[in-house]
Amino acid sequence: MHFDRRTLIHTAGGLVLLAGLSRQALFAATIEGDPFTLGIASGDPWPDGFVLWTRLAPKPLQRGGGMPMQAVAVAWEVAEDERFARVAQKGEAFARPELGHSVHVEVAGLKPGRAYWYRFRVGGATSPVGTVRTAPAAGSPVDRLRIGLAGCQHWEGGYYTAYRYLAQEPDLDAVFHYGDYIYEHWAQRVCPKIDGKPNCVREHIGDELYSLDDYRRRYAQYKSDPDLQAAHRACAFLSTFDDHEVDNNWVGLTDEQNTPPEVFALRRFAAMQAWYEHMPVRAAQFPRFQDMLAYRRLDYGGLLRVHLLDTRTYRSDQVCDDGKRKPCTPAEHNGPQVLGTTQEKWLSDGLGNSARWNLIAQQILIMPFDRRKADETAPNLATDTWDGYRPARARLIDTIRDHRLSNVIIASGDYHKHFAGTVPVHEDALDGEMAAVEFLGTSISTNGDGGPIAELDTIKRNNPHVALYADQRGYQLFDITAKRWRTDVKGLDTIARRDGKLSTLASFAVTPDRAALHRA
Repeated sequence: MHFDRRTLIHTAGGLVLLAGLSRQALFAATIEGDPFTLGIASGDPWPDGFVLWTRLAPKPLQRGGGMPMQAVAVAWEVAEDERFARVAQKGEAFARPELGHSVHVEVAGLKPGRAYWYRFRVGGATSPVGTVRTAPAAGSPVDRLRIGLAGCQHWEGGYYTAYRYLAQEPDLDAVFHYGDYIYEHWAQRVCPKIDGKPNCVREHIGDELYSLDDYRRRYAQYKSDPDLQAAHRACAFLSTFDDHEVDNNWVGLTDEQNTPPEVFALRRFAAMQAWYEHMPVRAAQFPRFQDMLAYRRLDYGGLLRVHLLDTRTYRSDQVCDDGKRKPCTPAEHNGPQVLGTTQEKWLSDGLGNSARWNLIAQQILIMPFDRRKADETAPNLATDTWDGYRPARARLIDTIRDHRLSNVIIASGDYHKHFAGTVPVHEDALDGEMAAVEFLGTSISTNGDGGPIAELDTIKRNNPHVALYADQRGYQLFDITAKRWRTDVKGLDTIARRDGKLSTLASFAVTPDRAALHRA
């Protein structure tokens, strides 16, 4: 996706501070302590560059992060080697109090398809060093890509051990983070109970989030985790958001508490500003009051096109009062919009390409999934998945078929389980023709350790298109070549302690000529 200068300024609401066009006098601020307590990150690689991010916060849990309420100059460097003997680019960015002293640098003019190292400096402090790869040149042949799939990282649910392992994966090009980077609720709201009392592995600071300062502090708490910081240093993140960055199960201007829309809009805007302040995303994703331009497209040469979607901002309200009204028959699961008409057309236009693979990277389960138990006769469908929006899912499938694509992979999250399966062309023919392959990543920490799934045989019997359904924390790893897409599903034995052991639960292979799964 290309943005010229006028588009960037318009997207950022005309705020020239983003592009550094207003060189107002900067104060020589004295920063006491390490300003890089929240780490560094990179994101959204293009063939000639990427986004670099940090946020200055020597006292991260204090209001203002312990920073003086002044704009501060931050130096950055990008090098071709880890020791910074060959500096490719360097410059200065402004950390401004209006944006929580966050820094977003859009580096350009680099070589395609190669690794770079980066760091920040302010005062006498130097950040840790991160590494990031530029995307291959447009249309160029690419031998191999490796992309991680991760998200749903409830602080209280357990440790981020999965990120420590993910950071150690060799040759990572990127991680698609499908959202729920933070959770907005008060301490101990959803912790498991022992003797009637909440038993969290670790605990949120503060109450339910409503103000910008609330959200900033919660991000600061989450970003203090060393394993999460290591994952960000290891490669670029392709960042999106789901519901808990704002409020559980929100869609459009509707929240879980039925707050008046004009009031909820204020909370959503504060949450989206905080999301922008803490994610390595471009100026095009700068928050706007009406909506967020979060959906975007990334190309990796001629091998892969990534379509990053937003399944919250433009979605219709969930049916059957978020599934609380029962019975709620499959016929009532008729929510008309998940993406909205503009994003649907944008996706359709982008699927008309010659890439070897198309990755639809989004937040919620697309394939049908019947959750009924052994003693139930009627289908039991969720409302906060594409099962609640069957007309929208049918249109998505029609779009894939209209383009005659057999190379569509869908990456999803939110469900806190590992899934591997296929999306049927007709939802009443679950073992018939398939439109796409879907991999849904489990959570990093949400829902605790997990374990055996009750009535797994019943689930398998009612969902023949689902090849894997597992309740362990972890991540997935996509190993992509022109001839084969391999997915390794990774799971931990525990996240209640920091010494959890990682194993490969299953591996699957897909070829671009057919939407079908094979055990690898």
